[in-house]
Amino acid sequence: MTTQAQPAKPKTKKLGIVIFPGFETLDVFGPVQMWGRLPDYELVMVSEHGGAVTSAQGVATVTTYSFATAPQLEILMIPGGMGTRTEVNNPAMLEFLRRQDEGTEWTTSVCTGSAVLAKAGLLKGRAATSNKLAYKFATSQDPEVHWRSSARWVVDGKYITSSGVSAGTDMALGLVEKIYGRAVAERIAHGAEYAWNDDPANDPFAVADGK
Repeated sequence: MTTQAQPAKPKTKKLGIVIFPGFETLDVFGPVQMWGRLPDYELVMVSEHGGAVTSAQGVATVTTYSFATAPQLEILMIPGGMGTRTEVNNPAMLEFLRRQDEGTEWTTSVCTGSAVLAKAGLLKGRAATSNKLAYKFATSQDPEVHWRSSARWVVDGKYITSSGVSAGTDMALGLVEKIYGRAVAERIAHGAEYAWNDDPANDPFAVADGK
């Protein structure tokens, strides 16, 4: 007797990555690798105008939604990259982040994505980190953030910010651990043959405060 496969459980939540011209490719696709098969979250890409958006490395990524059409996201992530130098002065981006943040379960960033969250006022009074090679730029966006110059990633309430580029993959697994437990995070890392730096305080690229 053949056992009929059970239909996949519908994914009822949205995990949205907000991209922009000049985003850093690994900032996005490291976390995508770790988040792509979560049972409850549909992974979607969002950009200001929808359509294809080109990364700093010249790779075009097609976004699912524009700012105008995006549903409420349960998890939001914004990457870094040279494009953040423009986005910190983009009112449409800042307003979209503020509006979405009102309903998120988790608001996260990789690299200088935290600079954009800070400029939107979302990290005020909270602990956060950023890319240590762009630390001065990131921290200048809001001096009322408690910036951590030595941290792979930082959790403060529902806000998770990570250091530069590859740190986003470690952060992504850290969030999986928070939601689904240690065993699931380890299984995902093993499946990707990824050596997870699972200690958020272990920052090999730390800088002195104020640098």
